[in-house]
Amino acid sequence: MNDSLFSSAEAVEAAAPLAARLRPRSLDDIVGHGDLLAPGRPLRRAIESGNPGSLLFWGPPGSGKTTLARAIAGATNQAFSQVSAVTAGVADLRRVVEEARKRLFQTGVRTILFIDEIHRFNKAQQDAILPHVEEGTIRLIGATTENPSFEVNAALLSRCRVYTLPALADEEIAEILRRALIDEEHGLGGRGISLDDDALAALVNLANGDARVSLNALELAASASPGEGKWRIDAALVRDVVQQRTLLYDKGGDQHYDIISALHKTMRGSDPDGALYWLARMLESGEDPMYIARRVVRFASEDIGIADPQALVVAMAAQQAVHFIGRPEGDLALAEAVIYMAVAAKSNSVYRAYGAAREAVARSRNDPVPLHLRNAPTRLMRDLHYGEGYKYAHDFPDGYVEQQGLPENLAGARFYLPTDRGRERSVGERLRELHGEP
Repeated sequence: MNDSLFSSAEAVEAAAPLAARLRPRSLDDIVGHGDLLAPGRPLRRAIESGNPGSLLFWGPPGSGKTTLARAIAGATNQAFSQVSAVTAGVADLRRVVEEARKRLFQTGVRTILFIDEIHRFNKAQQDAILPHVEEGTIRLIGATTENPSFEVNAALLSRCRVYTLPALADEEIAEILRRALIDEEHGLGGRGISLDDDALAALVNLANGDARVSLNALELAASASPGEGKWRIDAALVRDVVQQRTLLYDKGGDQHYDIISALHKTMRGSDPDGALYWLARMLESGEDPMYIARRVVRFASEDIGIADPQALVVAMAAQQAVHFIGRPEGDLALAEAVIYMAVAAKSNSVYRAYGAAREAVARSRNDPVPLHLRNAPTRLMRDLHYGEGYKYAHDFPDGYVEQQGLPENLAGARFYLPTDRGRERSVGERLRELHGEP
């Protein structure tokens, strides 16, 4: 009977993906995250004390969140129950909690409830966990690829310590791959498979810091082995079986906001190469090109404005081109617009001017329009002096006339203050000349 059970367990492990078979069993087996796990670090000390409390691990896919949670359970001699917020509901949580309660009562063993993708739970589901965390029935470890400040409710967040797990470094990915090649019990050791240096570099490069991706790619390349004798994996085979790298991007998550921020700031910094790179990252990851076009249009007014009024024309033309021809042809129109924005003269005077005008509207009394600025299409309006005293600009030299254009309580206010960049330099000179200023 026992032999049968052991045989079944071995069969299940043998059928598991390489990444699952190689999952570290202890803290010392984990590659990377030395800032968290090195001897003497606060998290390491908390784990070794046997009471790390409830935790949230925030990091990209493949950074080791699940692995670390399992290792903590092993190091603290606690049971480990795992659910995915993608598929689990409140009923699943209640079942795990009830099992944890019985286990604690019968054996004295606490349970770590590991919730993968915890940000996928809604507020009600997250609230359902809270009382069981507070009473100590379970210890919670949540894993999220999204910023917990926005995706985990405040009550639960306040009861957890948040640790950031960055993507693994290239050398750490390479070390994991080397271990996979020599591990005879769980990895590919003993099969006569080796990696060219170029193949190792290709696997590391394609992984983007995701250990799971690198191991899956290695396993896929190793599956081409004839099974007898030595088999060397070269870079050409890696490229053939993997096809293309895994792009880290979530159109509704941090990657979306981080990369559009990078695009905006590299255009603002007059860095066309950086801007093109971030544009390509978004487009090749499947971002809606119209979303990018809208942001470029905004940029043209917010960061360029009158310094180069043609920027808004170029941005709108790119939006129309993308709408008309779609992808991938429309990508070049966006690229042209992004380069134009990056190299154009910069000014945020329009942005600041409108902000100042909007603030004036909000903080000051909304006085009526001065009478001389009102139209007078009826006799009654003329009798009430509508339009009286209005000076028609075209009747004056240079088309300029001094007359009050603001309500009385804002008379003399200046909202638009041109810079000396690009075309705005001549605009500023023109305004100073009209106002009789030096």
